[in-house]
Amino acid sequence: MSLTVLSDEQIRSLLENLSHEEAEGFIRTLRNALHEYSTGTQSIADGVVHQPERTSVHSNTTGATTLFMPSYSALGHAVKVVTLSSPSADPTLPAITPTGSVTLYSPQGPPLGFLNAKTLTAFRTALASSCLLMKRTSVRTLTVFGSGLQAYWHIRLALMLRGDTIRQVYIINRRFSESARDTFKKIYGIPTEIKQREGWEQAHFSLLTPGYGEFDRLQRDHLRAADVIYCCTPSTEGLFDASILTNHEGRKKGRLIVAVGSYTPQMHELPRELLIQATKSHSPGHHLHYHKHATEGGVIVVDTLDGALKEAGEIIDAGLEPKQLVELGELVMIHRLAKEEEESLASQSSTETSSISDSFDKLDFASSSTGISTVSGSDSGSGGKRSSSRSPSRRGSSISLPFHRRSSSQLTSDDRGHGQPQPQQPTRDNHLARWLSVGNVIYKSVGLGLMDLVVGFEIVRLAKEKGLGSHVDGFSS
Repeated sequence: MSLTVLSDEQIRSLLENLSHEEAEGFIRTLRNALHEYSTGTQSIADGVVHQPERTSVHSNTTGATTLFMPSYSALGHAVKVVTLSSPSADPTLPAITPTGSVTLYSPQGPPLGFLNAKTLTAFRTALASSCLLMKRTSVRTLTVFGSGLQAYWHIRLALMLRGDTIRQVYIINRRFSESARDTFKKIYGIPTEIKQREGWEQAHFSLLTPGYGEFDRLQRDHLRAADVIYCCTPSTEGLFDASILTNHEGRKKGRLIVAVGSYTPQMHELPRELLIQATKSHSPGHHLHYHKHATEGGVIVVDTLDGALKEAGEIIDAGLEPKQLVELGELVMIHRLAKEEEESLASQSSTETSSISDSFDKLDFASSSTGISTVSGSDSGSGGKRSSSRSPSRRGSSISLPFHRRSSSQLTSDDRGHGQPQPQQPTRDNHLARWLSVGNVIYKSVGLGLMDLVVGFEIVRLAKEKGLGSHVDGFSS
C-alpha cells in the first residue's frame, strides 16, 4: 500500500484550480460527514464518526503550543499536529507561525497520506462555511475582516462557487499588511480564463483600513451592503459596533455572518449584542410590529456544540445555552428544500418576503410542543436509529430540529433522550429553508478534526487522479 506525500504548494495548486463541479464534490463529501457527526452516535464501538477532544503540550522554553487532533470515520482515521505560539508565551520569544501536518490512515491502520496542514486547514474551514453560502439566495457583496489565509480561502471559494453573482468584495484590515498585499496579489494573479469561467471577471475588490479618514462611515456602509460577512481575525474584541446590524436599518436585510478567526475563550470577533439579538426569543403571538426585519432563526449555527461552548469567546461571553446553538451538520442536508424555497421566493412579491418574521416568530425553534419535521429525507440515511438528544439541556425546551442528534460517548445513558421522528410539517420545513436562504444566519466555527480527515482524503484522491505529489510504493507492506 502506497503513501501519498503532498507539500503545501502542491495542495495549494490543486485547490486553486478546482472546477466548479470538483468544488461542489468537496462540499458534498464534507456535508455528508458533518451530517453523520451531528446526527449519529459518538460511540467508538457503534459510531461511524468519532471526534475526541484535542490535546496539547506546551513548552516554556520556546513558547510553543503543539495541538494533537485525532478523528475517525468510515474513511479511516487521521491525526493533525499543529505547532504555534502560545497565547501566554513570553513576548520576547520569536513568534511561531502555525505549522503542521495531517496524517491519514486506512480503517485497518496503514498510513495512506502525509499532508502539509497550512492550506488544507484554511481551505477546509472555508469549505464548511460554504455549505451555508451555497444556500443563500443573494450573494452579490462580500465584506471580509482580515487578510490572511482564512480570509483568502473564504473569498476564493465564494468566487469559485458563486462568482457569477459576486460584484463587490470589501476587505477590512487593521493595516495594509504584507498578508493583505499577498491576498490581493493572489486574487489579481488568477488567470483571466478562470475568472471568466467562474463569472467574476467584472468584480471589484477594495481594502479599507482604520487609517482612512472616513473609516467608520465606510465600514458601516460595507457591513450594511453585505450579503455575506466573513470574520477571519484572531481578535480579542468585537470587530464592529453591534448597532450597525442590530438597529432597525441594519435588520432590514438578511445576511450570512461567518466567524472563524477567534478560537479561544478570550477571543471575540462578533459583538455580544449581535448574538443576543439573533437568539432572542419571543412569547407566542408576539409580532415584530410593522417593521420589516429579516428572519431570525433564534439560534447560532456552530460546527461543534462541545467545542463552541468551551472555546468560542463570543458564545461564552453572550452566555448562550446549548438550546440556543445548532450544529452545522444538522442543517446541511436540506439543500433540496433550499432549492425549492429559492424557486418559491422568485415567484413571490417583496411584500410577502418581508413579512416572514411576523408570521413565523423567529422560526419558533424553541417550541417544546411541536417539532420541525424531517427535512433530510433519504440523504441522511439515518432512519430512526439515532438518539434524539445529546444532553439533558437538549430536551424539553430544546430546538425541535428534524434530526436524531448524536449520542456523545462522553454521556451516560441517563443523559440521552429517546425521542421519535416528528410528523411531516411542510410549512415549517419551508420556513427553515427560507431562513437559511434569505434570513439572518450567524455561523461560528472553532474547528473540527473531522474536517481535516474528510477533506484530506478527498485531496489525496484528486491528487492521484491528476498525478500530483510523491507516492512511496509499498510503504506499509
